[in-house]
Amino acid sequence: MIRIVKLTFDPAQTAAFEQLFAERQADIRHFPGCTHLELWKDKAHIGVYFTYSHWENIESLDVYRHSEMFADIWTAIKGWFTGKPEAWSLENRTP
Repeated sequence: MIRIVKLTFDPAQTAAFEQLFAERQADIRHFPGCTHLELWKDKAHIGVYFTYSHWENIESLDVYRHSEMFADIWTAIKGWFTGKPEAWSLENRTP
């Protein structure tokens, strides 16, 4: 399963977000059920980022979303948002 999350930050907080992501990305990548994680920055819109991750299944993602690690990260970044985060959970339907 692929998970894409759009995060819109105050441009003044983007360096802090990138630093936090760099510090925590290995922990997230090694969370049980996560098989891939990338961070993408929108080229046209300052402060807009996307996380792109692969999960073994929705249950693994839910365990992560209810973990202490997720809560710590979310607490650190939630004050930096200027827009509501958006998320999509996708499954490949290519035959």
